Amino acid sequence: MKYSNDRKRTFMLMTIPVVLLFFLFNTLPLIKGFMYSFTNFKGYGSYDWVGLRNYIDLFQDGRVGKSYLFTLKMAVVATIVTNVISLVLALGLNSKIRFKSALRGLYFVPNILGALVVGYIFNYFFTYILPAIFKSTSILASTTWAWVGIVVVCAWQAIAMNTIIYISGLSTVPEDVYEAGSIDGATGWEQFKSLTFPLIIPFFSINMVLSGKNFLMVFDQIMALTKGGPAQSTESISFLIYNNGMAGGQFGFQSANAVVFFIVIVAFSVAQIRFTSSKEEQL
Repeated sequence: MKYSNDRKRTFMLMTIPVVLLFFLFNTLPLIKGFMYSFTNFKGYGSYDWVGLRNYIDLFQDGRVGKSYLFTLKMAVVATIVTNVISLVLALGLNSKIRFKSALRGLYFVPNILGALVVGYIFNYFFTYILPAIFKSTSILASTTWAWVGIVVVCAWQAIAMNTIIYISGLSTVPEDVYEAGSIDGATGWEQFKSLTFPLIIPFFSINMVLSGKNFLMVFDQIMALTKGGPAQSTESISFLIYNNGMAGGQFGFQSANAVVFFIVIVAFSVAQIRFTSSKEEQL
């Protein structure tokens, strides 16, 4: 009994530094950010309490509304593109092909690269390589097509992890299921729709929620590719909060924006989970 109590005490003492660090670098900044959202704090000097004025101004600011629309559009498109390509790759890598293990490792390489590094590489590709090949201007200089370049970079890097998750899901599908399906004449698309996909719905749910959340918080790729341009057409919410909050003297106002953004991400994730959960129940 004494040995058991000593172990419990040891484990509790081990968690104290972790809890303390989590509070200092996560919970405390969150609380202070929420507090600053009710002030006119510029990031330095003194400040006054302004109540709900930041939140009222937030919903009347056209630039903020534009950044929300861009971020939601980019996140939805990138999530769909990423999961479709990842699932196709996973199905291919899960089939009986040569060098399957080596290809799985190769597909995971983009995930271990830094987002800024990837962004700057693609920036060079979009700015110099593609225009030289097609005798055109960079898509990053176009207010119409710059967001497509960001989607390409975000999806290219996210596909790696999603593919691995889908492969893990496909490995849980018993061979007996396919054998029974083949007896009933299920092949190709019919086999995937009726047998494979219903069994990997939990993995699909994980990928959809993680992709949606990560793409809503897109920052590094925009910093490396466009810095919110041209003409603020690719200004995501995270980039706007950073740029105007840290350098633009709107720390209090952008803190309110961050609070609203946090609520949007939670609502978006919950909606995704409920939607995919309802599909699981139907299947």
